[in-house]
Amino acid sequence: MQLEAIDRHTTADLIVERIAGVIKDRKLAAGERLPGEHELVAQLKVSRPILREALARLQSMGLVDIQRGRGTFVGNATSLANCVRLLRSAVTISPQELISYAELRSAIEVQAARQAAENATDEDVAALTAILKKLDDDDLPYPEALELDFQFHRKLLDIAGNPLMRNLMEVIYEFVLTQMARTTPSQRDNQVGRRLHKAILRAVRERNPDAAAEAMQRHMQAVRDRLCMVM
Repeated sequence: MQLEAIDRHTTADLIVERIAGVIKDRKLAAGERLPGEHELVAQLKVSRPILREALARLQSMGLVDIQRGRGTFVGNATSLANCVRLLRSAVTISPQELISYAELRSAIEVQAARQAAENATDEDVAALTAILKKLDDDDLPYPEALELDFQFHRKLLDIAGNPLMRNLMEVIYEFVLTQMARTTPSQRDNQVGRRLHKAILRAVRERNPDAAAEAMQRHMQAVRDRLCMVM
């Protein structure tokens, strides 16, 4: 296996893209061993810290599995295709485009949170609580965490009961996931996101539409702020 060298001034993003591309293009199987750290440094002509940053990102996405004392392997096949698709979106959609979609998403979701607080049944609250309980698992693979995060927002739209808002979110599904990939740190470090989700849930549980809308507004503002940081 041979990888093209990386230009000196590029970042870990290009390393992530290149390794992911090799895995996809060569259809490497889950569990297949990748070159060791020393060999990757030599092939890509990058520093060891930059390579380690890139590998950590790939591991958080489930694209590679780093096993101490054994090496680096291709990630689990069940999530590999989604990881590659998500990565492709993340590197091709500009931050400015994502901010535009975040503004559209905010308009939809703030109203959805308000309506969810008005309409939620005990069963709806239990379903939202169960999703967030799963998201509290620090060891949850990154792709599963992103999908659960989206499920939480989709459930709020279901509770809101407006089919048009739900359909619009489905149309921009991949953009929403890409926003999450750009703005959400690893599952273990996503304390801010967890706190914002729990504030939304608390308002829905208390059937407080104003508080639910305000909590969602804070969440959407945090998304926009983080997107602006990566521009």
